This record gives sequence, C-alpha cells and structure tokens, in this order.
Amino acid sequence: MSALTIAALRKTYDGKQVLHGIDVAIPEGDFAVIVGPSGCGKSTLLRMIAGLEDVTEGTIAIGDKVVNAVDPAQRGCAMVFQNYALYPHMTVAQNIAYPLKVARVPQAEKERKVHEAAALLGLSEYLDRKPSQLSGGQRQRVAMGRAIVREPQVFLFDEPLSNLDALLRVQMRIEIKRLHKRLRTTSILVTHDQVEAMTLADTLIVMNKGRVEQVGAPEDVYRRPASLFVAGFLGAPAMNLLPAFVRDDGGIALEIAPERAITECCGLKIGTPLVAGVRPEEIVMNGSAGEHAAVVEMVEQLGNSRIAYCGIDGRELAVFLPPGTERLEGRSVRLGFDAAAWHFFDEAGTRVEIGQARLPESGDAKVPVDTAALVSTHLE
Repeated sequence: MSALTIAALRKTYDGKQVLHGIDVAIPEGDFAVIVGPSGCGKSTLLRMIAGLEDVTEGTIAIGDKVVNAVDPAQRGCAMVFQNYALYPHMTVAQNIAYPLKVARVPQAEKERKVHEAAALLGLSEYLDRKPSQLSGGQRQRVAMGRAIVREPQVFLFDEPLSNLDALLRVQMRIEIKRLHKRLRTTSILVTHDQVEAMTLADTLIVMNKGRVEQVGAPEDVYRRPASLFVAGFLGAPAMNLLPAFVRDDGGIALEIAPERAITECCGLKIGTPLVAGVRPEEIVMNGSAGEHAAVVEMVEQLGNSRIAYCGIDGRELAVFLPPGTERLEGRSVRLGFDAAAWHFFDEAGTRVEIGQARLPESGDAKVPVDTAALVSTHLE
C-alpha cells in the first residue's frame, strides 16, 4: 500500500475546465471518501487517479512515483465500479481470477488467491455460480474480490453501493469497512451519499463544482464546516441557515429577530452581513435561552427521534426532538438557541471565526446584500 498525493490537478474537456486545481494528500492505509453532489467532478477525479482520464495539469503520485504517464494497468490501482462490470458468461471464480489470468499468474497461485479472496468475502460456496444467479450484494463482493486478488497499492470505489437497496447498502457498508480494517490498503471511495461518507471515511473530502471545499476527519468537517456549501450539504436534515448582521453594539443578530443579539461583541464591522447556521440537534424547543416564537408545521417520525419543521417569520427551521406520540402540528412553540452552537459565514460563503477572524477595518461600510439570496447561491 502507498500514500496518494494530488497536486494542482486540473481537467479540461473541450476547453471547459471541470476540475480546478485539486490538492489532496491521502496517508498510507487511509480510507478516504470523496463526497459531493452530482456533477461536482468526484468521479472524474477518481478516474484520473485510475488512469482512465488524462491529466490536463498537475500531478498524481502513488507513493513517491508520479503516475501521470503510467498505464492504468501498471499504476497499482484496483477499481470497483458502480455496475460491478462482471463477465456474465464466467463463474464467480473465473471473474475473480480474471486479472490474474491476464497477468499470467501460475495456476496454483491463482487458485490460492481466488480461494483466499472468496473466504474473506464470504463467497466460497458461490464460486461455481454465474453472476445472474447472485444477489446485488453478492455481485458487488465478487467485484471486490477481483480487486483484492490484484493486491493493489490503492483501492478505488466508484459509488459501489448505489445500485443496492437500503438494507444491502448498510450491510455492504459494514463489509467494506471491515475489509479495509483487515487489509489496511489505501482506499478512496466516491459517493453522493453523506451517510456512507460519514460512516466509512477516515478522511472526508467534500467537493463542489470541481473544487475541494474541505478535507478532514468526518466529525471535524461536520462540526466545523469551512464554507456555506459544506454547512448546507452535510447533515440530514441540513444545517439551518438564516440571514444575520452585526448590530451597533457589536453583537450578531438574526434578521428575523434584530432586537436580540445571539452573540456578544464579535469583532466585525457594524452592519456586516452574515449567514448564521445552527444544526437541528442544537435547537431546544420550548427552551428558555434566547427564545423565538414559532409554529410546528410538520413532524417526521424516525422511530428513535422526530424532526419538527417549524415556521418562524416566513422561514422554516428543522429541529430534532426525542421520540414520542404527542401531536405537535399546528402548535405554537418557542425555540431556544445556545450561542456556542452558531456558525457564521461571510459574503463569499467562507467560515468566519468570531473573535478571531476580522473583516477589513478600513474603507467604506459594506453595501447591504440580500443574505437570503446568498444562502441560495452557495447551496444551489
């Protein structure tokens, strides 16, 4: 296994740039997950690592070797595709053994590796079956077995669970994580599913519009989003985002409640427009701190919890509640916010660290902006 380093990587199709200077370092043995909306460039990036797409600019290095010009078969990468890519006329054993056959591995060694991979993946009793006789999860394990026998330096997974039903997705997610713990091979998985991303990743890479928005441990990215996009993308339901501004006394207030500051002196210029964000689990219904009147418009029952969607001055906030059967729809409630739970973002959609970061101290005051439109712009 080897570390993977991507530096200043760019990709252009027919004069249109789709990747804009990607810089990522993935440690040896790490499980990295690239997550982002459809069309953000994550699969293109994975295919460039595999050598299936040419590099326009920048470098990709596996270990100490730059592999830009290295043939895909010689890069030491094994890729598991979304559609399994199995040969329908071959048995499970033949599918797993295929890369070894191409590499002219001796028969005895080939059989040993196939049986070892099959035992690891729980496929030993299916070796004589054809792909059409397998379930979706079993087919995906065959595809993984075919990658394992190559003993690659890097595993690449391109949305491997997207064709499975909900129960199988959970099972395969656990199997992939267990497999990585056993093999400790550097692995990169692409997905648009944030649950997969948060549960599988050692390192989480969030992409948007061909750029890396943030890289870090999943918990760190969730708790301290670096941008408005990350704040709104991660979380189910997503972070509540509300227009805010700096008051005359230096505190920050929400536009829906300008009379009450949600933070004390923040060190930013008076009148500075901001976007304030708070996670649904950080809001207390009928709390005593910083209360705001709201009306419960809808409640989703999740079994172990509930999500209440509350209308407050024409806006909707999601709030996590403990399980229960009490009818809340249509009821007037009060919402409490802990000052420490708020996140703040500037006009560029960048995180602002209150009390540390400073916006420009000189020059004219900022022209007021429509911060509601700003929220929409960075999340579209």
